Amino acid sequence: MQQVQRILVMLFCVGISTFITVGDARSQVRQFPQGEFPLTDYKQSSVAMGEILSGGPPRDGIPAIDDPKYSSVGAAREWLRGQEPVIAVQQGDKARAYPLQILMYHEIVNDMFGKEALAVTFCPLCNASIVFKRTVPTPDDSRTAIDMAVSSSERVLDFGTTGRLRNSDLIMYDRQTESWWQQFTGVGIIGEYTGVALERVNSQIISFQAFADAFPEGEVLSRDTGYARPYGNNPYRGYDAIDNNPFLYDGVIDPRLPAMERVLSLGEKGKTHLVPLSKLIDSPILNLTINSTPVVVLAATAAASALDDSTIADSRQVPSAAAFDARLNDRTLTFLLQDGHVVDSQTRSRWNPFGRSISGELKGMQLSQVDQGVHFAFAWLAFDPDARIVTSETMR
Repeated sequence: MQQVQRILVMLFCVGISTFITVGDARSQVRQFPQGEFPLTDYKQSSVAMGEILSGGPPRDGIPAIDDPKYSSVGAAREWLRGQEPVIAVQQGDKARAYPLQILMYHEIVNDMFGKEALAVTFCPLCNASIVFKRTVPTPDDSRTAIDMAVSSSERVLDFGTTGRLRNSDLIMYDRQTESWWQQFTGVGIIGEYTGVALERVNSQIISFQAFADAFPEGEVLSRDTGYARPYGNNPYRGYDAIDNNPFLYDGVIDPRLPAMERVLSLGEKGKTHLVPLSKLIDSPILNLTINSTPVVVLAATAAASALDDSTIADSRQVPSAAAFDARLNDRTLTFLLQDGHVVDSQTRSRWNPFGRSISGELKGMQLSQVDQGVHFAFAWLAFDPDARIVTSETMR
């Protein structure tokens, strides 16, 4: 109970304008909030309202960033330390970093990256950093000029925070129809877009230094957000301690893993495999076979946890990783660590944490990323309870 009370105070510090007690959150009448969301079509829903809890903030109490500004890697070094975690997104030969010290206070960035309309999202309570295309099919008569610029057949949505949680996970809403969306799955759960799935975009949580090394010309989300927030501070101090329980989570904790174990997910729902990142401490490279596909899991330089110390830069280091299809040009590669560098056994080419060869015979070649991100185990197992845990038998 003390932990829940402390986190509610933390949410107040994130920048919300109202506050509820623990009793309010757990016993409030779970009904349609028509005053806050007058456009939402509550007749269309795939979940029961009883599954949804108030997290404390009202609608947009945690404000999304709608006009993101960017700085160079060099300029960002003035306020962003090398070990701090960022969400890295690539579009062709360009890359952007979204520091979690900023996402902590906004949870959603409505962005345009080239011609792609993206929603970069982060739910601290699930450690879920997920990037989506924020476009959906739409009739011609409801499309705007922005829609026309992005696609000939799609509608661009703008997302905000509802202030509600399901399985302790952020529920977003789109401002066009006020449909509600589960951040963890990217699927509409209430309203006009119920059942519609947003397309995921590959991303990684990685240290700022690892991003800077791979993309020295990359862009970094600026602190110039239009809001006054204590960026760099962590309002959820100690939340990711391995023996903690998740905040406002009513479900059963799967006994196979600690709730706050970070896991890398591979495969699709129904065939998902979870790699506990604790496995990567001693073995930073895993050659696996997942659903008959050869996969390599590459651990990157550890990044600071965003949810440990009150100052993110001073937090303990936690593993970061991504997974890639190990097949390249009709050849299956296997990987190993040689003199501190990731190389493939076949050509001894060197590879970076983004699955790109940086020297040797295969220099410039890119592996396809196949993971669905690193999140807390309880969240993955709440939304996909049949997921399998990777064991030594899975390794090639």
